[in-house]
Amino acid sequence: MGDIVIQQMPAFKKVYKKLHKQDKPIVNDAIKAIVANPELGNEKKGDLANVYVYKFKLHKQEMLLAYEWNLRKRMLIALGVHENFYRDLKIRR
Repeated sequence: MGDIVIQQMPAFKKVYKKLHKQDKPIVNDAIKAIVANPELGNEKKGDLANVYVYKFKLHKQEMLLAYEWNLRKRMLIALGVHENFYRDLKIRR
């Protein structure tokens, strides 16, 4: 099996870039988890069909990582807290 390509949408990059240095490894672990097993996240329906959302903790705060995937690629769409996350995600699609 070939290497999996990880791509980032601008919305994801913007949030990731603003993270504190000590928080990035936690997010990187979440990314590694979905690269290894993309079905870890919950698949969304309706307007967000084919989008998966993986939830993880960052300093007791629940974070959401939205992504799309196929066998060769993981597209990181958005990262954030629950507030307005799905609303903003629908706007971006």
